[in-house]
Amino acid sequence: MQLSDIHLRDPFVVPMREEGRYYLYGTTRLVPGPRGFDTYTSSDLKEWHGPFEVFRPEAGFWADRDFWAAEVHRYQGRYFMFASFKAEGVRRGTAILVADSPRGPFHLHSDGPVTPREWECLDGTLYIDDEGTPWIVFCHEWVQVHDGEMCALRLTPELDRTAGDPILLFRASELLWIVSVRPGQQELVTDGPCLHRARNGELLMLWSTFGRGGYGVATARSTSGRISGPWKQDPTPLYSQDGGHGSLFRTFDGQLMLQLHKPNKSPHERPLFLPVREDNGRLHVILSEAKNPPFA
Repeated sequence: MQLSDIHLRDPFVVPMREEGRYYLYGTTRLVPGPRGFDTYTSSDLKEWHGPFEVFRPEAGFWADRDFWAAEVHRYQGRYFMFASFKAEGVRRGTAILVADSPRGPFHLHSDGPVTPREWECLDGTLYIDDEGTPWIVFCHEWVQVHDGEMCALRLTPELDRTAGDPILLFRASELLWIVSVRPGQQELVTDGPCLHRARNGELLMLWSTFGRGGYGVATARSTSGRISGPWKQDPTPLYSQDGGHGSLFRTFDGQLMLQLHKPNKSPHERPLFLPVREDNGRLHVILSEAKNPPFA
């Protein structure tokens, strides 16, 4: 199948060079059916196979809805899935699952969500700092705080629990081009963080929200080069054409790629991969979907 055949939000690609294969994850259960996560595989980012089941909740699993935004990170020889979940009477949060293969099966690794249990949270991602300390960077949702927040928490080396208190990195309202998700109200979204160490040493964060063009991708940069910031928002979006939950990966030949879903309205979302140029810490999409879109 082609990417246009895959109905998926929040795409996340894991390149496996030793296999010559890319694994694509995300929010795959967008129609009625068993809750869980699947993967698709490709050798060239154009022709895809799947879906292959990688996670279905076992009996007693703590969540029963909103299985969202699965990311898989290779860490200490294993594969850790960060994904958002929710249940009746339980606030949404990011839990960590683990497997010995990118094909799964994944099993719960953390004791429920690792994000604060009294908070509504989503879109946790893994970041390893220069000292080798693992962190989860996540969104404290606008549905609870109205001005969405981006936060970070240290994790234990085993990635099974937190090791400290949450740190506020920035609020959505710090972005100049943001608009409210609900016109006339101050409801500002933070979604989908992705950390990237630029070649010039700057620490960048891609994250998604809403602008005049719809869903889009913002860039923030840590002025200290550390996860704790302070974080400064770039004045213009990286992508602003109703596509988002963007993150970065490199192809087998080293090309940096922006992955996102577009459009943002169900059931029309499809993955989109766009090549990116990095210039002195600045990221630029070098081919828009208006001009013969790559891998669309």
